[in-house]
Amino acid sequence: MLTNRRAVLFGSLGLGVVGLGGLTAMPALAANFANSPWRKISDAEWKKRLPPLAYSILRHEATEYAGTSPLEKEHRHGTFVCLGCGLPLFKSEWKFESGTGWPSFFRAWDANLVKKTDRQLLEVRTAYACAQCLGHQGHVFDDGPKPTGLRYCNNGASLKFIPG
Repeated sequence: MLTNRRAVLFGSLGLGVVGLGGLTAMPALAANFANSPWRKISDAEWKKRLPPLAYSILRHEATEYAGTSPLEKEHRHGTFVCLGCGLPLFKSEWKFESGTGWPSFFRAWDANLVKKTDRQLLEVRTAYACAQCLGHQGHVFDDGPKPTGLRYCNNGASLKFIPG
C-alpha cells in the first residue's frame, strides 16, 4: 500500500535534518508535524475526501497534464495552500510564469514542505510534499528566476487558492 510507503519515506521527520529516502526537514518541523492527525488518515478515507485527480496526485504521486490547472493563470493576491489539509505552502508574490504548464513558484514556506529524492524517471529529481499531511505537490528544480534560482513546479490539483 502506498500509504505505508509514504509512512516509511516521510515518517523520518523525527530524525531531524536528513531522513530516509533522501527526505530533508528542519528539526522544528519534526516537532510541529511528526504527530499530525492528518498522517493517521487511511488511504480509503483520503479517496473519499479528495476529488479523483487530487487523490491520485496527493496520495499516489501522479502528475496532472500540463496546462490543465486553472491555478496556472491565477494572479490575484493570496495564498496557495495544500488541498489535502490547508497548510500554507506559497504566497502569490512568489508565483511566476514558467511556461511549463504548471503553477510555478520561486520560493516556498520551506518549513511546511518535506523533500525526497525521486528516481521514478530517467533523471534524479527532488520531489516535495506537504509536511503536515504528506500530500505530494510536485518537484523543485534549479532553473527558476532570481532571487532564489528555484522553480517549485506544482500540480495545481494539489493546491487550493485562498484570495486575500
